[in-house]
Amino acid sequence: MEEKILKILEENCEEALDYDGNSMMEDGVIDSYTILNTVNDLEEEFGIEIAAENVTASNFRNKNAIIELVEKII
Repeated sequence: MEEKILKILEENCEEALDYDGNSMMEDGVIDSYTILNTVNDLEEEFGIEIAAENVTASNFRNKNAIIELVEKII
């Protein structure tokens, strides 16, 4: 599962894979448009729904946070 998530991230924002900070949005690595595309791709790939309240800067702060979010939903 982690591999699939990382592939989706790579397709939407390759820089996110190498980011080790605490806020991809604040650091300009990822923007809201990229987050929406990533959410859509994750939902399609895993057959899940990521609720709007889960689409937060905290849940998209880095690749590990995104992996944790998807694992919680599944």
